Amino acid sequence: MRLLLSSLVFMVGVSPAFAQSSNRIAAEGGDIVITPIIHSSAQVEHAGRVIHIDPWSLGDLAQAKAADLILVTDDPGHHLDPVAIAQLRKPGAPVVLTAKAHGQFPDGIVISNGESSVFAGIEVEAVGAYDMTPGLPYHPKGEANGYVITLGGKRLFFSGVGECVPEIQAFLNIDVAVMPMNLPVDRMRPIPVAECLKTFMPAVVYLNHYDNPHARWLVDSQSNPPPDARATAATIRAFGEAIEGLGIEFRDAGWYPLGSR
Repeated sequence: MRLLLSSLVFMVGVSPAFAQSSNRIAAEGGDIVITPIIHSSAQVEHAGRVIHIDPWSLGDLAQAKAADLILVTDDPGHHLDPVAIAQLRKPGAPVVLTAKAHGQFPDGIVISNGESSVFAGIEVEAVGAYDMTPGLPYHPKGEANGYVITLGGKRLFFSGVGECVPEIQAFLNIDVAVMPMNLPVDRMRPIPVAECLKTFMPAVVYLNHYDNPHARWLVDSQSNPPPDARATAATIRAFGEAIEGLGIEFRDAGWYPLGSR
């Protein structure tokens, strides 16, 4: 059975150390609503417009809203899922992706690192998402995008999967950052993510893409079930402790809701 998402409006804060905040960001023209779905998949709403980032059909999309814009950060199936795109895409809605992903999904619009444009009336900037530390898996420069989107005067950064590259460190005026901890890969663990945030100081941060064993289990029914969730919770707690006192609000969101396939 497909993983069931407990609610599209998530409840944040599994520990008193974390901010007890809603998924709303005050903005011009009404609140921005950020809804985690699974792994790096999220829905963003503002002023009647809906954006999906990395929609993945292994999340529960039954209550998800039809997309005016879809942003795809990379080409593996948990980022680029044509089934989910077909389910969520409004007729004619742009699907923005990388050149590598375009080879698998030709009905998309290619945007490269460093480029920006307006899609469906929404300003989108593509940011490099790549690794600098050797090892596997390795994300080379230029093959994946992070995205900065501007809604209601707020700048939201969805990082994709990579490290704290110079393009990120040079950011100005980021209000919300959605950052990966690509665990158990030995990159972007709690302290490196916290150090990265110090370089551009968003007002609010979410973590995603931090439980790869859980994601593999969703894809492969023969794989081992996810390890003890307490280890993941401890890692999230370590991140929260690492940014204490910085003035950055950490919203711990339900990217891996309990359920069965």
